[in-house]
Amino acid sequence: MDGTNMETNLNEEDVENFLLENSEFLENWLKKHATPELMYRIKNIDAPGLKPKFNASARNSITSNMFKNYVDGMVRKRKRSLVQRDKLLAMNESEMFMELIRDIASELDVNVLCHKILRNVSVLTGSDRGSLFLVRGSKDNRLLVSKLFDVTENSTLEDSLHTEETEIKIPLGKGIVGTVALTKEAVNIKDAYEDPRFNKDIDIKTGYRTHSILCMPIQNHDNEVIGVAQIINKITGNHEFEEQDVEMFRKYLMFCGIGIMNAQLFEMSVQEYQRNKLLLNLARGVFEEQQNLEKLVQKIMLDAQELLQCERCSVYLIDDTLDAPHYVQRQVEQQKNGVSNDASKERTLDDIVFLKVFDFYAKDGNIHVQSATQLAQSKNAEIARYVAFHETHLCIADIEHDGRFGKGPFLDQGGFTTRSILCMPVYNSERKITAVTQLINKQNGSPFNDSDANIIEAFSIFTGLGIHNCQMYENACRLMARQTVALEVLSFHATAGQEETERLAEKSESLTGNELKLYTYEFNDLVLSDDQTLQSVICMFKESGLVQKYKIPMDVICRWTCSVKKNYRPVTYHNWRHAFNVTQTMFTMLFTGRLLPVFSELEILAMLVACLCHDLDHRGTNNAFQVKVVSPLAMLYSTSVMEHHHFDHSIMILNSEGNNIFQSLSPEEYREVIKQLEFCILSTDLALYFRKRGDFKKLIDSGRTDFKEKSDKNLLKAMMMTACDVAAITKPWEVQKEVAQLVANEFFEQGDVEKTQLGETPIAMMDRDKKDELPKMQVGFIDAICLPVYEMFSELWPTLKPMYEGCKENRENWNQLANSPIASPEPSGS
Repeated sequence: MDGTNMETNLNEEDVENFLLENSEFLENWLKKHATPELMYRIKNIDAPGLKPKFNASARNSITSNMFKNYVDGMVRKRKRSLVQRDKLLAMNESEMFMELIRDIASELDVNVLCHKILRNVSVLTGSDRGSLFLVRGSKDNRLLVSKLFDVTENSTLEDSLHTEETEIKIPLGKGIVGTVALTKEAVNIKDAYEDPRFNKDIDIKTGYRTHSILCMPIQNHDNEVIGVAQIINKITGNHEFEEQDVEMFRKYLMFCGIGIMNAQLFEMSVQEYQRNKLLLNLARGVFEEQQNLEKLVQKIMLDAQELLQCERCSVYLIDDTLDAPHYVQRQVEQQKNGVSNDASKERTLDDIVFLKVFDFYAKDGNIHVQSATQLAQSKNAEIARYVAFHETHLCIADIEHDGRFGKGPFLDQGGFTTRSILCMPVYNSERKITAVTQLINKQNGSPFNDSDANIIEAFSIFTGLGIHNCQMYENACRLMARQTVALEVLSFHATAGQEETERLAEKSESLTGNELKLYTYEFNDLVLSDDQTLQSVICMFKESGLVQKYKIPMDVICRWTCSVKKNYRPVTYHNWRHAFNVTQTMFTMLFTGRLLPVFSELEILAMLVACLCHDLDHRGTNNAFQVKVVSPLAMLYSTSVMEHHHFDHSIMILNSEGNNIFQSLSPEEYREVIKQLEFCILSTDLALYFRKRGDFKKLIDSGRTDFKEKSDKNLLKAMMMTACDVAAITKPWEVQKEVAQLVANEFFEQGDVEKTQLGETPIAMMDRDKKDELPKMQVGFIDAICLPVYEMFSELWPTLKPMYEGCKENRENWNQLANSPIASPEPSGS
């Protein structure tokens, strides 16, 4: 075929369309690569009618539309069939390279383009097959990866294309291909088996016999090697490639390099466009979701995973940056010990505490919240803590070879393996770290790189703004809820006056525990006046030796006791009398039950105080009701709503002037007693009781009953708090029956509110219409909650057996009433 024939096959419209579609690329390419002679010939082309269409505005418009259509997936790929062997061999050099230019200009898929080039080279050089290797990795760790392997005249792209699972990786400098990439010099081997760099293993596996190899580097315009191409076995003559083959190969690879760079730049442009689009969507979504931090974090993780296509994404929320309570407390301690201000401000890794950690797994599409145990054992959390502490991002391409955080790869409890990781701190508007974003394992198996780090850094800016705004909104809601609760409390409660305090101190001087029967399991408060209950509390603290041990002034403990009583509302059951009975039961278990040696005096102080305060400011409704009506308390506390409020109210009283019974304790003792006080009060939540009871049973069955371990002793305290809280079930029948009616009345009052105000049907135990079922419900309550704990205590300490026996007797009485044909009496006050 000559130039005239080729010209007749292309009409004017084809040429115009080709130039318009590819004008920008051709113009840039010609500026870089065309010789002066070629430029002169191009400038003097006579193409009538072409100039009006070939202008800047048309070019920009067409290029912009092509790009947009391509990234939006609307581009119609024109399949350019391969030139037949005979036609290709009949072309002269000019025609062949014109065909190459057309392919390079119109083909944006580097795989398709390189497959065409390698196939054509095989035809023109008479080689049996060819392969293409591309350079991958960072500058410090470059390697060659097989992209197209064993391309023959008849092979399809699908036959030759290597995926990430099948690709061959060759370090630079190793083997023939690696040597060419390192030295940038072509290699023409006439007998491959005579070259020590040749690896015969592939021939052995495939049964193929390699004779000759022609291998050349592919370079960009900066003379950097971006790949290596090789052709194998000349199929004519003695299998050796001649000089004209080398020249033909070199010219083709020059265009191959241009095509690869063109396609890679276009691919990077598309990726950048898509990532920027995602970042804009993220910014829009971040500022749309302002009210719920968890929903915001979930959206952030979904967007992050879509952005970098990773297997797992985690977000670590940090505990108020440098204002975390443990950090402030450590500063106070160091200053007390004479440590300088500068030294006391030094942070450690332990100061980085995570409030909550969210995990998103691409495999199942679910978001999980890490438990405290998972967080404590997680190597990934250690990396996140390191990033937050050093305020820098961390990109680890290969965990196994990194070694800074232990031997990798990391395997967590769920069986997930961490191979590579990208971790980035998230700042708020004040440049304080509020969270850490962590991406793990790219789905395509490649490691994270600097480009990924740049993207996630931009992503983290939007993330930080979103989290900061959301936290500000939640803090504002909490402050409003706290203010509402505080106003409620202040409007109802008051601390005890001086006259009331002095009167209690005077009347408590001569009374003894034996006179008040405080050491008996059958103790009955119903026969005591309110003043006598106050005197009994003072008596318990005095006879336990706590007043003397911790130097509690008499006016302080009397004022505190009166204040606690004042801060119980006059609800039907969860009132001062109930708190007093719970305290007396704890006193009896410790002294009469002989559990005193198990605990320290500080623990005994905390337990007695916890019993007296455990239902402070109770409203006569349970946690479920608070959550259901979205009360200010429910907004303030996410779990154990009332128990958290009781504890906070205890602290409020202690902080009131003249009420701090812990005022003589050392700072260390003070911290410990507050910690124990909180633990004991929260343990009265029956929702926690069932899990702890199972753990307690396992502990007893294992024979660990000395309770010397801190965790074992905490379980014992939790069980004792519940045993005291429900101890009315162990009292003599007349007392138990009257108390049970009080409990039922309070439950019915809540049920009435649910019916009349919420329009809901209450559960049976709170439904006044089912009051005749009280005996049956009492039997169920005893079996499910009471008997198991008292039975375990009676087995451990026979001195506690009266509680177990009293519970069993009351169960029998309730069971008889439940099975009696006569309806049970109405609860008092109904």
